[in-house]
Amino acid sequence: MGIAKLKSNPVVWILLVAVLMAVILSFLSPFFMTVGNMTNLSKQVSIVAILAAGQAVVIISGGIDLSVGSVLAFSAVVIGTLIQMDVNPTLAMFAGLLAGTFAGWINGMVITRAKIPPFIATLGMLGIARGMALAITGGVSHPVLSPLFLYIGNAKLLGLPIPLYFVIVTFLVVGIMMHKTVFGRHVYAIGGNERVARLQGIPVDRQKVKIYALSGFLAALAAVVMTGRLAATPPSVAQAIELQAIAAVIIGGVSFVGGRGIVLTALIGALIMAMITNGLNILGISSFYQQVLIGVVIIVAVWLDNLKSSAR
Repeated sequence: MGIAKLKSNPVVWILLVAVLMAVILSFLSPFFMTVGNMTNLSKQVSIVAILAAGQAVVIISGGIDLSVGSVLAFSAVVIGTLIQMDVNPTLAMFAGLLAGTFAGWINGMVITRAKIPPFIATLGMLGIARGMALAITGGVSHPVLSPLFLYIGNAKLLGLPIPLYFVIVTFLVVGIMMHKTVFGRHVYAIGGNERVARLQGIPVDRQKVKIYALSGFLAALAAVVMTGRLAATPPSVAQAIELQAIAAVIIGGVSFVGGRGIVLTALIGALIMAMITNGLNILGISSFYQQVLIGVVIIVAVWLDNLKSSAR
């Protein structure tokens, strides 16, 4: 690959940003590059990264999913409630995955059948899923001490935390789906120009339902990892985490208007977001300011994307 191609490759630029940020944080704090903190960082990035994979597909298609945090909480509550009822943990896990996928499927059906914009449809699901999680539990967190979930959330394999393997497999599968299958080509076509996609015979509505069902499934997969990490299923978990997932996708260079972007860069974007949060925690900066920073990052990233689109 020539120098010119390297310069035009978005993955290279996003990686450089991540490396630069790691260098800066290492300079600001001697604790940042320690083995313990790197392990903690890999666990922190796992939840947002899995959500970002689904969010990337949605945004490339020209949509948005604001419900992923609430769907995560709802899926976790389904898992916790079933385990409290002495259901086999593996069956409880699959039930949670099914619950998240179903919530995503409903999003897709509302968007395609009722013709409600994705922003409004998923905002509605945000309230519904969170409300269901609170109603089922009465606002009380259930402990999950199953060896299966404790292994998923806290064990290591070949020196790497298990949640990191979930991230790697997620991006491998989603990356192949987006760049090597008809489904992926359809997603890019829909995001690029939905009207033209319909004229080309692409089953736009059917693919949109699949897109949002995939996002729901990945939110539920993130719930499995988070349940293992927390050893509990608090119904209030993952509030506003959708903002971090969206920020990760946009920082990763996926166009907010749809039709352009590489799923892999969403992983690097999630790593950058995790480094920001982790670094600010180490430096003792309030979590309130972290939320402010996430909002600023989203605005600036979308603004830069608009400038890039205008330049074309």
